[in-house]
Amino acid sequence: MPTKTLRIPTPDGRADAFAAFPDDGERHPGVLMYADAFGIRPALREMARELAGHGYYVLVPNFFYRQGPAPVVELSEHIGEEARPALVAQLMPLIEAHTAERTVNDADAYLEFLTAQPEVGSGPVAVTGYCIGGLLAVRTAAAHPRQVAALAVFHGPVGADGPDALERITARVHFGHAETDLSTEALGELNAALDAAGVDYTSEIYPGTVHGFTMADTDTYNAAALRRHWDHLVPLLDRTLVND
Repeated sequence: MPTKTLRIPTPDGRADAFAAFPDDGERHPGVLMYADAFGIRPALREMARELAGHGYYVLVPNFFYRQGPAPVVELSEHIGEEARPALVAQLMPLIEAHTAERTVNDADAYLEFLTAQPEVGSGPVAVTGYCIGGLLAVRTAAAHPRQVAALAVFHGPVGADGPDALERITARVHFGHAETDLSTEALGELNAALDAAGVDYTSEIYPGTVHGFTMADTDTYNAAALRRHWDHLVPLLDRTLVND
């Protein structure tokens, strides 16, 4: 599986990024993958390679590039619960500084770069995100309704920008929520907003999960839920993206 370390030009500098894609010399649909707050690291590279193996060019940008190359905080090989509070405390100012305006400006650059790669086809793209990356994915899809045909978010604050953002989404959508992130009542409210916005979606709570369940290098990891994530994500992309 070919991989590349890249630098994406943006108005505020160059964002380091990781890409994985099939080794067949063909052009493939593009997928913009937003990491969780811990950023690009071996676990995320493995997820990108896994998705690329299904026939996609996967680009994972370091959205905290303004603070330096990934990882922007020191990470151990395994992120245990005892280390999480201190790491989150370090990252929270970066998250708060990453405004909606910054997200959209960066998304413009990321998508322009992604679709210009010689291994990427000319059709629509998908955006997927994890944790805070899920909010960035929603904002990207809302800002680029003609270009983003599929949107998938896992354990992310998808409704943080309110119903107006959902109304701008034209992509097919899957939201996979952690039990600890969303109550059944809140899920009902979110899904009602998606219905009102006319979004083509599935949105569900993954049983027995806590926030971060897809991340294999953390204590919150849930192997069954990660498989469920792939079982939703890959078919969504397969039925939505066309390789032109």
